[in-house]
Amino acid sequence: MLQVKTTCPYCGVGCGLVVSHNDDKTFSVSGDKKHPANFGRLCSKGSALAETLDMENRLLQPVVNGQQCDWDMALDTVADRFQEVIEQHGPEAVAFYVSGQLLTEDYYVANKLMKGFIGSSNIDTNSRLCMSSSVAGHKRAFGSDTVPGCYQDLEQCELLILTGSNMAWCHPVLYQRIVQAKKNNPEMKVVVIDPRRTASCDVADLHLALKPGSDAILFNGLLNWLNEHNHGDAEFIHKHTEGLDEALRVAQWFSPNVEAAAQHCELGTDDVAILYQWFSKTEKTVTVYSQGINQSSSGTDKVNAIINCHLFTGRIGQPGMGPFSVTGQPNAMGGREVGALSNQLAAHMDFDKADIDRVERFWQAPKMATKPGLKAVDLFEALHRGEIKALWVIATNPAVSMPDAYRVRQAMQQCDFLVVSDCATQTDTTALADVLLPALAWGEKSGTVTNSERCISRQRPFLEAPENAKADWWILSQVAQRMGYHGFDYQRPQQIFREHAALSAFENNGTRDFDLSALADIDAESYENFKPTQWPIKTGQQAQARVFGNGEFFTANGRAKFISVTPQPPGRLPDIDYPMVLNTGRVRDQWHTMTRTGKSPRLNGHVIESYAELNKIDAKAMAIYPGQLVEVKSTQGKVIVRASINESQRRGSVFVPMHWNDQFASSAVVDKVVNAYTDPISGQPEFKHTPVQVTPYNAAWYGFILSRDMIETASFSYWARSRRQGLWHYELAGNQMADDWANYARQLLCSDAQGVEWSEFFDSSKQTYRGARFIDGQLDSCAFIGTGYHLPPRDWLIELFSKDIVDRQERMRVLSGTPGVGQEDAGKIVCSCFSVGRNTLCKKIKQMKLTTPEQIGEHLQAGTNCGSCMPELRELIVEVGGG
Repeated sequence: MLQVKTTCPYCGVGCGLVVSHNDDKTFSVSGDKKHPANFGRLCSKGSALAETLDMENRLLQPVVNGQQCDWDMALDTVADRFQEVIEQHGPEAVAFYVSGQLLTEDYYVANKLMKGFIGSSNIDTNSRLCMSSSVAGHKRAFGSDTVPGCYQDLEQCELLILTGSNMAWCHPVLYQRIVQAKKNNPEMKVVVIDPRRTASCDVADLHLALKPGSDAILFNGLLNWLNEHNHGDAEFIHKHTEGLDEALRVAQWFSPNVEAAAQHCELGTDDVAILYQWFSKTEKTVTVYSQGINQSSSGTDKVNAIINCHLFTGRIGQPGMGPFSVTGQPNAMGGREVGALSNQLAAHMDFDKADIDRVERFWQAPKMATKPGLKAVDLFEALHRGEIKALWVIATNPAVSMPDAYRVRQAMQQCDFLVVSDCATQTDTTALADVLLPALAWGEKSGTVTNSERCISRQRPFLEAPENAKADWWILSQVAQRMGYHGFDYQRPQQIFREHAALSAFENNGTRDFDLSALADIDAESYENFKPTQWPIKTGQQAQARVFGNGEFFTANGRAKFISVTPQPPGRLPDIDYPMVLNTGRVRDQWHTMTRTGKSPRLNGHVIESYAELNKIDAKAMAIYPGQLVEVKSTQGKVIVRASINESQRRGSVFVPMHWNDQFASSAVVDKVVNAYTDPISGQPEFKHTPVQVTPYNAAWYGFILSRDMIETASFSYWARSRRQGLWHYELAGNQMADDWANYARQLLCSDAQGVEWSEFFDSSKQTYRGARFIDGQLDSCAFIGTGYHLPPRDWLIELFSKDIVDRQERMRVLSGTPGVGQEDAGKIVCSCFSVGRNTLCKKIKQMKLTTPEQIGEHLQAGTNCGSCMPELRELIVEVGGG
């Protein structure tokens, strides 16, 4: 059995994988027990990677103006058109929009081409959308974009603060490390700061459901409280920092005491006091933050408000202490290292005169960019205005992921020349392209990535490149050479990495944080066998797990800077027309815009369609009921999604996930709703605070279809589809009743197969139709339609599709949608790793009187792999009353 060690292509945890090529030509994926990020653990998405390797929807040939062509024609077209635009309108008229899905080597070539040879800095990355506020906050405080700590700190601390991070769903492997650390050390405290009660609260000793956007007030209050109660590290502050007086003056003005901070944040005074007291008494404190902090029109200030508290107490760069930013994408950090953000140069250098000169000389660049370029939102605005004439989108889907996505689509539609490099044929963005370039997919790539703790890992291919798909670095290099530029004759990724490392060391001498000087001469064998290592990796020195432990920073005078933070309101506040606050984010088993996770049947069982999560009091006031369709609307656009009602959501707020696109739903691209307000420093959009109205969406009929074949969706006013094992699952609604439901259903589900049999039921008085089609005794498809949205459960019917022959008793029950005597419905999937349903879990909890998730795992395996379903298992135990 051939085994390849590589890296997971999902979140910034950067888990190591072992991919096994089995004797039957299939692949299996397991965690790498020796990788320092995960030690063999995997989340549900990583565990299901082998299900995403098929060739369906793969882009395998270059396409120019809708016609397949060879690589020479495609590359010449791209080079010629970009050159024409540059000659006619200047280098500022072209742009690249790239991605944290790229490997560092791909990123490096793209940045070098744009900034050193085209002569513009109009290259930005979708990582702008998730971590650029953290970059800006780091640079203001430390003088460099340096993550001070490492994952071990999360296990060694005695107080862990999770703020703006649903780590249980978004970084599950790290979350499970925290869960285990708390088991090992029962004295460890965990605080979750989040307007929603998320799955991460399962491990929390304290949950602060603060007012959306009030984070800076809370941490300003903490800084002031620490000062008032003499909890500062006076020696550290005196020797290693500056700017405290002004930061304290502003903090005292906005948060003079616990009561004021609590009132502004709409929290209980006692709860805020507990947080402040725990922080003051606990030296080993780590504050983990993510998109809930970063994705704000004042995200940079929020980052600095957190860092201020750690600088004040000297808790940075030491075991179990420090602020810790966790990134969303697998190689967001690699993009930061090579300067793929428009306001940075390579190797963590900036647009000052010395750095510009240094990079220009190293690259021998003929047209070195001398100023920052356009950040993502501004870039697409310039495209909309016609100032950018040619855009190259690489490995990302901005038609879905950018705020005000409808306007972004308009901009790309009217762009003179749009190139898209992708591995998928059909995405919301590829549909708009003039040229499509087929790129390698995850399992075919070779290079490196860097995770959230500065750990560089190798991504190794285990699949042959299919047909004409090529590496992104190769595509970029070929275009560069066709544009007449030197320095792009790379033959393999190792050459690019050597150059990247050499640039990091060039005229460095310890003056810059990013230093890979020990790897500047790495040979092919060492590159191939490279083991996960944290930077800096300096010549003659050991790699560093932590930075700043010596109190030395990368500012001009070597001192860290306290930043005075004036709390700002969100870009737009709710009003009478748009009274609710929209928050967007991830769900447990999906990733970005679903081009990969949407292929996996087991990842689609937990959440099958997009939804709007509402507090039950708000829902009642708006006459919205569980399972009903609702319209979520802002001044930018609207979506139609399913209502999910609970007590976990904060009143006045609504949560809609970010993943669904036009390939999987009729109207669920939530970023069409999100406003485009950005942080003035980082340029990061405010995905967490858009005023919206939520209203019931009343259709004439509702239904669902389960079918082995895809169906035409044009006649539905609402649809959402998901892949299940061996079939497609469609949720439907329409605004017009059919004259003949049987004929309508048969037209939708028609095929030329022999041996077709139908079972049907129609109640004209209730306008209810149910039909099932069997081919050679096997259930091939079924349709359930009615005037109400309460329809039979789907899970038992889905299970029937796995049977070669549906027996007589089961067949008689198909149109009822429920199993008969002696048959069981496993229920909605709770544990995706082992496909364990809700009904199965509830039955076992009740029968065996189970009282812990661990006991459930012993009987049903649920929760024993990634652990992401543990919070739901605990809720079921309470609901059923086990024990």
